[in-house]
Amino acid sequence: MYTGLLHSHSLLRYFVLIMLVVVVVVAFQKWQGKKPFSTLDNKLSLYLFIFTHLQLLVGLILYWVSPWVKFTEGTMKNAELRYWAVEHISLNIVSIVLITLARTTSKRMSDDTLKHKRLFIFNAIALALIILSLSMSGRGILHPNLF
Repeated sequence: MYTGLLHSHSLLRYFVLIMLVVVVVVAFQKWQGKKPFSTLDNKLSLYLFIFTHLQLLVGLILYWVSPWVKFTEGTMKNAELRYWAVEHISLNIVSIVLITLARTTSKRMSDDTLKHKRLFIFNAIALALIILSLSMSGRGILHPNLF
């Protein structure tokens, strides 16, 4: 079970990263170009939302079955255990909250330029936090090995 979850979680990160980069780039271009908010923009934001929440679900299940997540006296003293038990989940939950807020709040806005701006800013911050989290793992951002 653990191995399957780990592989799924690892594979899903690529979908999340690709969708996040696409949404950030498209939102920036359309914000700067003052373009209308299209059905494609809505779908890109929705797909990012879906992949992100699927990643969250798999990650939360993985969090409770992972041998790397330990809550002992030495967890906070050990950089690797602390990363998996606290830092990874914290940074990524903040990122997911930002992605969710970008989608839900932009849907209620009437000005297309402001929608693109909201999607760009919130998702760009989320992307930076996810890249920070991945780089802190010691495996690199796109490292193929799981451990």
